[in-house]
Amino acid sequence: MSGAAACIGVILAGGQSTRMGRDKAMLDWQGKPLLTHMRGLLLRAGVQRVVVSGAYPAFAGIPDLQHQRGPLGGLHGVAGHLPDGDLLVVAVDMPLLRPALLTTLLRDRAQRCSVFAGQRLPMRLRLDDATRRCLDELLAGPAARCSLQILQAALGVRTLAAAEATTAFANCNTPADWALLQQRAGTGATDAALPLAARSGAA
Repeated sequence: MSGAAACIGVILAGGQSTRMGRDKAMLDWQGKPLLTHMRGLLLRAGVQRVVVSGAYPAFAGIPDLQHQRGPLGGLHGVAGHLPDGDLLVVAVDMPLLRPALLTTLLRDRAQRCSVFAGQRLPMRLRLDDATRRCLDELLAGPAARCSLQILQAALGVRTLAAAEATTAFANCNTPADWALLQQRAGTGATDAALPLAARSGAA
């Protein structure tokens, strides 16, 4: 088994999607749910299997143990179901990521955590007792400390230069963001992919 194949992919999909107006994970991306697209992206990057953070029974999703704790809460939830090893963590709403970009993270094992410059996700994370303790401590503390930035700083993060344009790291929180992502991917934003608010031009 290769070093990349030994890694488990994690999709953080437990957010409320409040500003989007509908579940981001189920948005149609090039004919399939965004969650399905992100799963395929991780597998093409070389992970052994993919785990979903969020209440998605059809994807064997793992609900957060603590709600309203953001990405860190999702990561904490899945950590309790996984063995020690390397994780490749992505957000569900980053469809412009490329497998080669993610593979770069998989191959970088110099420190406990690796990210690209200026980005919190995607992230390669070494899951072990020390990481679990750090997650437990942050989740037990105030909400202001429940952030990927604080976790990465606490564990020791290695920052990599990205060969690709920063648009590869774009995510979406609103219908306008979603339309822009589709345009960048060359698909065009269609009425079928957007809620009514976006069709009328509202953000």
